[in-house]
Amino acid sequence: MQWTRRRTAAAASAVVMFLGVPAASGGLATAAAAPLDPIVASGSLLASPRSPDGSRIADFTIKDDRNLVLQVYSAAMDKNIEIKVQRPADTSVARPTLYLLSGAGGGEDDATWDVKTSAAQFFADKDVNVIQPVGGAWSYYTDWREPDPALGVNKWQTFFTEELPPLIDAALGANGTNAIAGLSMAGTAVLQLPIAKPGLFKSAATYSGCAQISDPIGWNFVNAVVAAGGGKSKNMYGRQRDPMWAANDPYVHADQLRGVNLFISNGTGLPGQWDTLDGTHALPGVGGLVNQVTLGAGLEAAADYCSRNMQNRLNQLGIPATYDFQPTGTHSWGYWEDALVSSWPVLAKGLGLPA
Repeated sequence: MQWTRRRTAAAASAVVMFLGVPAASGGLATAAAAPLDPIVASGSLLASPRSPDGSRIADFTIKDDRNLVLQVYSAAMDKNIEIKVQRPADTSVARPTLYLLSGAGGGEDDATWDVKTSAAQFFADKDVNVIQPVGGAWSYYTDWREPDPALGVNKWQTFFTEELPPLIDAALGANGTNAIAGLSMAGTAVLQLPIAKPGLFKSAATYSGCAQISDPIGWNFVNAVVAAGGGKSKNMYGRQRDPMWAANDPYVHADQLRGVNLFISNGTGLPGQWDTLDGTHALPGVGGLVNQVTLGAGLEAAADYCSRNMQNRLNQLGIPATYDFQPTGTHSWGYWEDALVSSWPVLAKGLGLPA
C-alpha cells in the first residue's frame, strides 16, 4: 500500500530535535529523553496491514509527537472511519491498547472525551495506545440486521472485533493486549464486545450504560436513544420481543464475561457536585442545567436500574467486578471523567500496566 505521509510543523520540529539533541556544556547530553515515536520519526506507520475481509488503513495524519489520525476503511460498512490515536508515553517497546468510546454522538459532535474531559492529560504519562473512533452515532456500536434510512449501514461489532484490532496492532506496533471503556450508549457495547469476541478485551469499563437491553426498561432506554438520532431500533435487532434483543443482551449472557476485569459505574440521577449553574461540567445557562437535572436524571436513573441488575446477575454467577455506584449524579461528563479515573486500576490490570 502506498501511504500518504503528512507531518505537521510540530512533528517536523520533533524530528529535528530527535536528530540533534541539545548538549550541555562539555558537549554531552544531560539526560536521555524518551525515544521519539518511530512513526513520528519516520513519517510512516510500522506496517501496511489488511484485515481478512479487506479492511485497511487508507490514510493517516501525524498531528503532533503523540497524536495521529487514521482513516480506516471498513469493508463491512464500505466507508472510511476516522480513528483518533494518542500514542504511549514510551514507544520503545510494544504497548497495549485501550479502545475509548464516546456516547450517543459517536464522537461526531463535541461530546467527546477530548473536548469534555481531561482524558488526554490523564493518559499523557501512561504507556498505552488510546483509540477513539469518530462515527457510529446512535448505533450502539453493534451490527444492525438492516440498513437504516437515517443511520445507514451499521456493522460496528464487526469493525471493533474483526477489522480494526489487527490493523491497530500491526500499524502501531501494539502488543495485542486490549481493554475497552465507554459511556452511556457505548457502555452497553463495551459489555457486548468481550462476549462477541472472547479473549479480545482483557478489561471492560462501562460508565452509565444499560446492559439489560431486552428488559422493557432497557429496551425503552435503547429505543429512545436510537430515535433521538432519527433511527428505528427495529432495524437494529427487530421489534421489541424479537429474539435478537436477548441474543445481544449482556445481562442474559453475563456468564460469558467470566475472566474479564469488569468495572461498572453509575449515579442515581439525583443532582450532585457537577450539576451547578454554568459549572465546569454543566450544560450552559439555566436551560442547560434544567436539561441536565431532568433529562439527565431520567437517563441516569434508567442506567442505574440496569447496572444494579447486572451487579445482581454477576453476583449470582460468582463473577467478580468492581462497582462504583454513587449516591448522586446525572447523565453527564463530570461523573464520567471521575469514573474513568476510578476505573484505571481495573483497565490497567488487564493491560498489564501499573495502576
